[in-house]
Amino acid sequence: MSDLLQALLQRVTLHVEAIYADVDIVIDYQQLAKQLVQAAQLDAVQAVPMNQLDYWDQSDIGMITYADTVRKKDVAPLQVLHTFLDEYCHDIVNIVHILPFFPFSSDDGFAVIDYLEVNEPNGNWGDIRELAKHYHLMSDLVINHCSCSSQWFENFKNNQHPGKDYFFTASPDDDLSEVVRPRTSDLLREVDTKDGTKHVWCTFSHDQADLDFSNPQVLIEFVKIIRFYLDQGVRIFRFDAVAFLWKIVGTSCLNLDQTHEIVRLLRTLIERIRSDAIIITETNIPNRENLSYFGNANEAHCVYNFSLPPLLLNTLLTGDCHYLKQWMMSMPPAQHGTAYFNFIASHDGIGLRPAEGLMSEDEISEIIKTVEKFGGKVSWRTGADGEEHPYELNIALFDALQGTVNGKDELGEDRFVCAHAIMLALEGIPAFYIHSLLATGNDYGRLEKTKRNRTINRHRWQLEEIEQVLSDSTTQHARVYKRMKQLISIRREQAAFHPNATQFTLHLGNQVFGFWRQSMDRRQSIFCISNISADTLSLSLSDINLISTENWFDLISGDVLNDIDGSFELQPYQTCWITNK
Repeated sequence: MSDLLQALLQRVTLHVEAIYADVDIVIDYQQLAKQLVQAAQLDAVQAVPMNQLDYWDQSDIGMITYADTVRKKDVAPLQVLHTFLDEYCHDIVNIVHILPFFPFSSDDGFAVIDYLEVNEPNGNWGDIRELAKHYHLMSDLVINHCSCSSQWFENFKNNQHPGKDYFFTASPDDDLSEVVRPRTSDLLREVDTKDGTKHVWCTFSHDQADLDFSNPQVLIEFVKIIRFYLDQGVRIFRFDAVAFLWKIVGTSCLNLDQTHEIVRLLRTLIERIRSDAIIITETNIPNRENLSYFGNANEAHCVYNFSLPPLLLNTLLTGDCHYLKQWMMSMPPAQHGTAYFNFIASHDGIGLRPAEGLMSEDEISEIIKTVEKFGGKVSWRTGADGEEHPYELNIALFDALQGTVNGKDELGEDRFVCAHAIMLALEGIPAFYIHSLLATGNDYGRLEKTKRNRTINRHRWQLEEIEQVLSDSTTQHARVYKRMKQLISIRREQAAFHPNATQFTLHLGNQVFGFWRQSMDRRQSIFCISNISADTLSLSLSDINLISTENWFDLISGDVLNDIDGSFELQPYQTCWITNK
């Protein structure tokens, strides 16, 4: 056995000891570590990854999409998606997050029936591998639960392997009052099995049965799945709903120590299979808990910046950036080797839990009322107090920004682009939802058909429709796409927009949101200034302390700032990126 393999086995053993310290397992820790390393096919590990490398820079831009969001008759949707990316996104996007593309029974892919197959109507593994040759491919690892139509669950009901002991069960008599979850349905689902009635834990829906990671065999199965995905070209993993992974009756069953240790273990294995592979944890929870998934730069490489969407929405609907500034000043810079993953729209709604403790209840209520006036819906969860609380807003971001708390106006497109200009400039890696790039509005037809709030923001396009609307400069889709593309193209060339470049919040009043970015070599500064109100404002350049020995200009408009002691007008929702390079 090589020294490298011995060192890996010792490290994995330490992870295993921490995970299963309070669990009676039938296998000793060293043997389990060996099985995990074998499952990862690392028996002949050759190298130890270098620590704390940034596998990203300012040119990295993500796009979030379903495999079948873009369609064309008689062509596999994954192939159509590839065509769309090559035609419209190849020079602005290099990370593509394809939401679960596996066979599923519900929740638009997040109730996985078979982790090792591509959903046949969408294409095959060859299509996935082809995409991975041209883009950094990001895939979901739906790790907390799987479909009740899966073979594992069928085996659970029939007391057969594999699966008979893969699912977490509890008793209706257990004290489950502290459990935190994002749904209002009953937590336990009664299931008839060959061993009698069992009550299966379902954090989300009753079609999504939670897996039991206190059984080491479940962990081994997922290591095999991870290895398979890496072999298909996946470079980035989104650990879906990972915060709920480990359960202990009598606790909140959220963010438990064992969950964090499993993330650390999976990182140890993943980075030895592919040194530039990246883990992103999807933890739609309050900000402080979300940040804990960075660990000591030894857990997730990236965490979703879940507080950004509700805070930025609030900022632009109220014309007041107080809460956004307050949050920005409290956010620690990401350590080298880690980064924030910034987004403001996705396939899910705009989460409200990440705003808890950051915005007042009155502010949240006002935003809810405004979004409902713009055609949006609200999804709810049951809290530890037994009461229902708002969980997320369901609305296309384009429609959510078509007005303010005072009602709709004619500034919706400017407000929408302003939101993305802010996101693009922030510390971290930005990702666009495909429907934001295309300025897609609410899909009331799908909402009526499915009766599920989230489908309002999951429109499906025909490729011919996209080609038509983007070729017509009078459409909202073409106008927004052109402006987004310009902003992205500018961002990708600026060293000061590196995801880990310095960031400081500026204090320019509550109608102007500003921050300073400085490149890691300190040569470039960019002052990112956005008018987040519907008013025309005057900004004094002396308020941002431009250095007189440098030549300053706005990257977006191209305007040169000859008098750094002067002032200039900011039009409603205008953004300036004032730089010296």
